[in-house]
Amino acid sequence: MIGTLATLAEALGARLAGDPQFVVERVDAVEEARPASLTFAVDERYLKAAMESKAGAVLTNVEGAAEQYPGRNVLIVADARGALARILGMLEPPRPSGPFVHPSAVVDPSALIGERVWIGPTCVVGAGASIGDDCVLQAGAQLGARARLGRRCLLHPRALLLDDCVAADEVVLQAGAVVGSDGFGYAFVDGRYVKIPQIGNVVLGARVEIGANACIDRAQTGSTTIGEGTKIDNLVQVAHNCELGRHVGIAAQTGLAGTTIVGDYVRMGGQVGTKGHVRIGDRVALVGKSGVWKDLTQPGVYGGSPAVEQRAELQRQVLLRQLPKLLDRVRALERASFSAPHDTQRDE
Repeated sequence: MIGTLATLAEALGARLAGDPQFVVERVDAVEEARPASLTFAVDERYLKAAMESKAGAVLTNVEGAAEQYPGRNVLIVADARGALARILGMLEPPRPSGPFVHPSAVVDPSALIGERVWIGPTCVVGAGASIGDDCVLQAGAQLGARARLGRRCLLHPRALLLDDCVAADEVVLQAGAVVGSDGFGYAFVDGRYVKIPQIGNVVLGARVEIGANACIDRAQTGSTTIGEGTKIDNLVQVAHNCELGRHVGIAAQTGLAGTTIVGDYVRMGGQVGTKGHVRIGDRVALVGKSGVWKDLTQPGVYGGSPAVEQRAELQRQVLLRQLPKLLDRVRALERASFSAPHDTQRDE
């Protein structure tokens, strides 16, 4: 049970319409809602479906929702997504709490372990590594030699923070994430590839989250850096010496080539790709499958490959769809220009 609508309204600063004593037992999407559920509509597009669902109450930021659907239990807030995050936080299972080190874990004697740290089965903590207070390392997680974790970090199963890499406070590495793998650096010498040693590291700012099976390569020299608050989805590749700013959001299967520089508050859809050594300015948004071949310095929405302003890309797509008809017209004009009347005139 989460609580009554009155309790939730007070906690969220929400306006309540309906029965204040209605008890919310769970939170569900519209399709799965039950009579004891709270469902949500984050904007006008989803309001009708939410209001007509089986849910006993609806959370929304749509002003006038209660008046449109009298008799419904409604919580109206300024930011529905933010309010939903707070409610779901009430349902999230608590983290394990230390001090605890599983007998199967391998912790080097020279490692520095903070207060209330929880280290799960088969974890490895390398020589000279340090772990801040209240961190959790779940099964199979690994810290390399001299790696450093700040406070309240969470490493999910098999997440790796490799040698010399640094994570600030409240960093989350999802299952299978690899931070500090070698950058893709080779010299082609005498007909064969020769590996260029990758002697740099990775530095993750506070509250960074790295998705499952994402890879953040260490720098060839210096640091690959991920700025404060940045969120990286599953299966993303960030190559050596990239620099990502603060509060960047990157969706799945995106690949950033080496030394890509990304500003603050940049958003990237899925399967975006960049050429090496390009710069993407602050507050640029890239739609899915965009290809960045050159610097994008001005804020705005970009799409296509090569990426251009999204309005121009949409115009380009419209024109491409018209090409078959245009080609038919050109062929018809060509046939008409060599028609029989023309030949007769020439013979005369």
